[in-house]
Amino acid sequence: MTNERRMDLIADIGGTHSRCALIDDTGRPLAVEIYENRDFDGVRAVLEHYLAQRRESDRPHEAAIAIAGPIVGDRVAMTNLPWRFSQSELKKELGLQRLIVINDFAAVAWSLPLLARTQLQSVGGGQAAPREPLAVLGPGSGLGVAILVPVADTWTVLSGEGGNVAVATTTPAEAAVVETLRDADGYCAAETLISGPGLARAYAVLAERAGQDVTALTPAAVSAAAERGDALAVEARSIFFGLLGGLAGDIALTTGARGGVYIAGGIVPRMLTSFTNSAFRERFEAKGRYRNYLAAIPTYVITAATPALTGLCKVLGHR
Repeated sequence: MTNERRMDLIADIGGTHSRCALIDDTGRPLAVEIYENRDFDGVRAVLEHYLAQRRESDRPHEAAIAIAGPIVGDRVAMTNLPWRFSQSELKKELGLQRLIVINDFAAVAWSLPLLARTQLQSVGGGQAAPREPLAVLGPGSGLGVAILVPVADTWTVLSGEGGNVAVATTTPAEAAVVETLRDADGYCAAETLISGPGLARAYAVLAERAGQDVTALTPAAVSAAAERGDALAVEARSIFFGLLGGLAGDIALTTGARGGVYIAGGIVPRMLTSFTNSAFRERFEAKGRYRNYLAAIPTYVITAATPALTGLCKVLGHR
């Protein structure tokens, strides 16, 4: 009789980083590793590299993978990376008995009931209504959206491409930036501005409109400039926060997310103080006669490092 642990694989493949871990039969994540996607040429390369660093006895039998992109059929194409793969081929290549592939924000949505209060930062007022839908959205390389919905005595997740709805502006400055960024069809998706690259785009447009030399800045550089008091960076960040608040309110209205709206992703948690003091919550509530409806809904920033991995544990059946 052996005491060997059975291992499963979980991985969150985002637009910029990949987070991989093993989970044992208690559902405990082990050997968490974070990789830069620019160092790899595809999902299989990331996972094989990760598994090559593990013991042969820890080779997984099952895996759940979260992908930053829509999951429609066997072939999967990521939204902000030129990575594509076949689910059935990946399962065979990794020698898995079972492979589950879901959207990355669907994975985050599955984590919501499992997050501790210490892993959340409240922004504004409101009180979560029990057994009501919960929404999560978050800017990173793109903009993810998912909804956790109560069904009988359990939950289910609705995932889609909510980050690609049309962006809705409120201020003249926002309208001017959006007008500049419309594509050839006259469309400007929410993630064009409500994302890391979107923050940099907003800064570039504002600089150009102000007659300043446009220097290509990273999202982190724009954020750092805003912290130093650079006026254009502060305005770009204000646009980013305001549009995020407006979209969060729209999602809450559309889905009836009276259980709460959660902000995830790698950007906002690094700007918590400025985010909390921004127009986010005001724009979230500013929906005309539905202001009181939205004022009753709590909003949180997820500060947990790897909520998608927590959700993937749940997906594989580990509580």
